[in-house]
Amino acid sequence: MTPIRHEPVAPTRSQWLAPGAAIDAHRHDDHQIVYAGLGVLAVTTSAGSWVAPGTRAIWVPAGTVHAHQAHGELELHLVGLPVSENPLALDTPTVLAVGPLLRELIVAYTRAPGDHRPERVRLRAVLLDQLRASPQQPLHLPAPTTPLLRALCDILRADPSDGRTLAELGRQVGASDRTLSRQFRADVGMTFPQWRTQLRLHHALVLLARDMPVTAVAHRCGWSSVSAFIDVFRRAFGHTPGAHRGG
Repeated sequence: MTPIRHEPVAPTRSQWLAPGAAIDAHRHDDHQIVYAGLGVLAVTTSAGSWVAPGTRAIWVPAGTVHAHQAHGELELHLVGLPVSENPLALDTPTVLAVGPLLRELIVAYTRAPGDHRPERVRLRAVLLDQLRASPQQPLHLPAPTTPLLRALCDILRADPSDGRTLAELGRQVGASDRTLSRQFRADVGMTFPQWRTQLRLHHALVLLARDMPVTAVAHRCGWSSVSAFIDVFRRAFGHTPGAHRGG
């Protein structure tokens, strides 16, 4: 087993990652804000995964073992904060909305990490103010812990377009839909349809980052029609998949 890397200080910097590039599991003693100015970023922990396009950032609390994965060419921005500074009082990874002002603050702050002028101190203060006002987004895909759910979820991860009902999937893993429904609520805190929608949205972001056409993404992710996909995507991210792909 590869040892988990420990980096006491969470770095503040910007860097480019090639499509498919990864940063292996590691942890910091500091909090970190992780933002993709271009491309789509996936952050994975033992509790599940979070996927963020350019309108979202991911809050990673101090001590959280996490790994990064780039989808599409990724412009990665990292902001490290001392453990004493937690503007949203969050103790679990969380996706945050990033408006135009917060985006520019993150980009500007991470491009000159060695700058200690008073102007940079003021920039940091405004960045923290904007973080406090940033809405949290329910874009977490929880990782199941029970063997039955792990088996079922692995089937859907391999093919998010699989449209079988919970009862049909249950026959494959050897459990009733009633048993599986209870386990979804108890284990991941979601219903089965909610979890499958999150999985499909995460997969859609990855495919859009690869410049796949919207129609193909809708079918690959299991939506019955392109219009249904666009509606769900807009409600989740605030813009259409075509606008996201164009950005």
